[in-house]
Amino acid sequence: MEKSRAMKRDWVATARTLSEALPFLQRYDDRVVVIKFGGHAMGDDEAMAHFARDVVLMKQCNVHPVIVHGGGPQIASMLKRLGVESTFVDGLRVTDRETVEVVEMVLAGAINKRIVSAINAQGGRAVGLSGKDANLLICEKLTRTKKDPGSAIEQALDLGFVGEPTQVNPAVLETFLRSDFIPVVAPVGVGRQGETYNVNADTAAGAVAAALKAERLLLLTDVEGVRDRDGDVITDLSPQQCQRLIDEGVIAGGMIPKVRTALDAVEGGVGAAVILDGRAPHAVLLELFTAHGAGTLLRR
Repeated sequence: MEKSRAMKRDWVATARTLSEALPFLQRYDDRVVVIKFGGHAMGDDEAMAHFARDVVLMKQCNVHPVIVHGGGPQIASMLKRLGVESTFVDGLRVTDRETVEVVEMVLAGAINKRIVSAINAQGGRAVGLSGKDANLLICEKLTRTKKDPGSAIEQALDLGFVGEPTQVNPAVLETFLRSDFIPVVAPVGVGRQGETYNVNADTAAGAVAAALKAERLLLLTDVEGVRDRDGDVITDLSPQQCQRLIDEGVIAGGMIPKVRTALDAVEGGVGAAVILDGRAPHAVLLELFTAHGAGTLLRR
């Protein structure tokens, strides 16, 4: 009898949660949400399954997810297996012709199809593609400079086939969004002369979100969000606050490009961007469909 009462309490709690989610389901009805997927969840089968189930639930609720994924650790592992040396400059992988072939093989091949399979296993209808398909991501060679410590003269860095999206053609994604299909995009772009470019996954997700005028851009990471000087997660940030925290060194290291990607997306027409912990169970659902939210929200 006690077990039966406990089960009833659990079901009532579930029903209450669903009821409380109604305003949020209405808010995101028929809206586009771009999710950059990467980090810990990609390497863990259970976390991958939970993410896939959440994405299928979103689509079932008439929210239109677009997944853009990374794969840095998997690329590094494959390069090591193949005996291809890889170097980094200011956190960016130098991508020569041999390396970019491996990058495309891993991103548009193994990783992309693993995510597609996980979503399909949960009852979804996922389709994998890369930024080369239908000229989704047209890129130019990324240019970076660095000051010489001795002379303080700016020197150009040659990163090889690392690309920066200059044009996004979202027609192929819009076709999927008008259907039951869930697009899963590998961040591999194409140059004007047909070159293959390795694109940072955060950058690719931000560019896609802006082109689609998405309601939300969710950047899933391995941290809980942007932290203040005391180490507490900041729940809400404006562009002016972000710049001040960067100038003060509070936002530093690898968080700077994520914040700048989020701000660029918002400036490009995205409703808001969120940096959140992809390791947390149901992080995407918590952010979209509860008053609690998750991570750090950046908006105009």
